[in-house]
Amino acid sequence: MLGYLKSKGATSSLVRRVNARSFASFAVQNPYTLATEVEVAQHSSKESADILARVKKAQREWAAVTLDERKAVCTKWTDVLSANIDTIATDISRQMGKPLGQAVGEVKGTIQRAKIMISLADKALAPTTSFSSPPEAGLFRQITKEPVGVVFVIAPWNYPMVTVVNSVIPALLAGNGVLLKHSPQTPLCGDHYERTLHEAGVPRDLLRSVHCTHATAAALIANPAVNYVSFTGSVRGGAQVHAAIGATRFIHSTLELGGKDAMYVASDADVASAAAGLTDGACYNAGQSCCGVERVYVHRSQYEAFLDAMVPHFNAYHLGDPMEQDTTLGPMALASAPSVLSAQVADAVAKGGKVLTKAAKPSETHDPTGRGRFFPPTLVRDCNHNMDLMKHESFGPILGVMAVDSDEEAVHWMNDSSYGLTAGIFTKDIDRAKRLGQQLEAGTIYLNRCDAVDAYLPWTGVKDTGKGHSLSEHGFAAFTQLKGWNFKLP
Repeated sequence: MLGYLKSKGATSSLVRRVNARSFASFAVQNPYTLATEVEVAQHSSKESADILARVKKAQREWAAVTLDERKAVCTKWTDVLSANIDTIATDISRQMGKPLGQAVGEVKGTIQRAKIMISLADKALAPTTSFSSPPEAGLFRQITKEPVGVVFVIAPWNYPMVTVVNSVIPALLAGNGVLLKHSPQTPLCGDHYERTLHEAGVPRDLLRSVHCTHATAAALIANPAVNYVSFTGSVRGGAQVHAAIGATRFIHSTLELGGKDAMYVASDADVASAAAGLTDGACYNAGQSCCGVERVYVHRSQYEAFLDAMVPHFNAYHLGDPMEQDTTLGPMALASAPSVLSAQVADAVAKGGKVLTKAAKPSETHDPTGRGRFFPPTLVRDCNHNMDLMKHESFGPILGVMAVDSDEEAVHWMNDSSYGLTAGIFTKDIDRAKRLGQQLEAGTIYLNRCDAVDAYLPWTGVKDTGKGHSLSEHGFAAFTQLKGWNFKLP
């Protein structure tokens, strides 16, 4: 049984059955229809602990499986996922509102990332047997990378498949078990992971999806059977997870938290290309991306031309049913989002900003049929750092733009943030990009692009963006424990 789910109608592809017992549950609201998409029965604290114990047992057996066998199973999983793209994408769209085409792209991106991590596993997990100084005669030394045990993955709703693969595949390849708690907005995606991995040949209890309260999640973190926590979510949530670990445990964690990603359009930039790319970076997935563009600084010599080029792109979005092919902007997943966004825009206008897009006073809106919980794409000019729009995470399709007089001023304001996930420069001068990139406080530096994740590179950040890293060959380190072998040979 997957997650003890029961349906409110034939709205999802998963078969849902419940035990004949009383249970606590929560409803998932479709952000377009605003109706209940599915009702999900929560696992109790005892049920969650029992599931964790089964994952722990399965992990001990999995640790003895060879890396080649683990790679084969994970590769098979990418085939299973490929056969389920439409099914999973439909569930993504119905749970959190992403346009179906973008949801399909997310599942395909999940497969691509998994394949890259599988290809890196041999190098990343290989033992160290060569040292600068050889051991003395009769001695043997090596360093192996052992699994940490059970990885507790707490996953977000905004990219409910592709963010999870960052942890799940390297954790499994390294010999770990996984307990997956998905966001209550996208619980079906946790069950899709469990179902498809089992179909691919992963032992039944090696990865389990659990639906539980925050209190139960905290109890799981405190459980000695959990050996690592991988959390993606808000700064507040990350602080709570960090505190829960520190209260009773000495285990490690990865915390991927907020962002206020900044871009600079330099004096020599291709304005048309920058405008198109940065619009997409700000509004893709309705702006609900940790690495979405939320601030843009433009050299004054390009300022007016850049804004003129941006406005048509912002106004071109079609708000509508995520299941329809012509929809380019879906609804906001969270009911609280529109009020936060409208407050940021109002604050910016009160402090001198000017809205350039269709809605002069943007607020929650609907599509032409009267359905959905949308926020209109909103571009604000003449911004400054007294505005919430330029300081606090927005997580929506709004963008503040500020003029600067030099590269140095751009770097100053780009670094004036509590966050540091990504940053970038639009320029024709690669040396300029490298020079400025060295000064920018961010985990990834872009040139002439934005909002793109390369699985061959580490995904990390600084400041309140969190701690640790995922992806690349370095993304395996979190899920391994070094063991030194110091033998005197017989």
